Amino acid sequence: MELITIIAVFTAFLVKGICGFANTLVLGSILSFSQNTISITPVDLIVGLPANVLIAVRERKSIDYKVFVPLSLLVIAGIIPGVIFLKNGNVNLLKVLFGFAVILIGIETLLRERKEDKKGQSKILLGVIGVVSGILCGLFGVGAFLVAYIGRTTETPSQFRGNICAVFLMENLFRLALYFFSGIITKDIFILSIKLIPVMIIGLMAGIGLSKIINEAYSKKIITVMLVLTGVSLIISNII
Repeated sequence: MELITIIAVFTAFLVKGICGFANTLVLGSILSFSQNTISITPVDLIVGLPANVLIAVRERKSIDYKVFVPLSLLVIAGIIPGVIFLKNGNVNLLKVLFGFAVILIGIETLLRERKEDKKGQSKILLGVIGVVSGILCGLFGVGAFLVAYIGRTTETPSQFRGNICAVFLMENLFRLALYFFSGIITKDIFILSIKLIPVMIIGLMAGIGLSKIINEAYSKKIITVMLVLTGVSLIISNII
């Protein structure tokens, strides 16, 4: 087990503990320079599943079934084409696409302003976000486009973390079965992932602790800017 992998997992789930999301973006951004997407995504899935369970249970009173159930179904619908491309797509192209996804998500997050009126969200927007997020989940495990939608339909950080992790949990379970069935999760990947779970727990608990004492909005901006710069670097390194 490489030191860079341990550092990446700890950092990714430290961020998840603070924000409730972005672990996949952080993990993928760090490891994509040395590993292929098809090796990173299943590790993130297996390691991240217990984290989503922990947060969803912790914030269970804030979960709104009207928010997470339809989004979960739409995400699952988009996962299948994403998994097919993950298994058969060009490695460098996947990394470039991941870089663009990171940049777009980062820019949207930085520019987004929470609206006073959280109700009456477009059903078309819900559908687009759900399916695109599903495809990105199948490819990279990235569900960050959901953040843009759930951020507009929840009122408190607790509601946000609870609903986003409930959606992630549903798609995690579906993707886990699909990855096993398609052969993306191998014996070596599974064993490595299990070994990394204690690292994930330490990072997650540290992040949850930090979330109580640091400014959440400020920390999200710093993390987002770093991710955008990483995405740019990833694109350049795989095109040149």
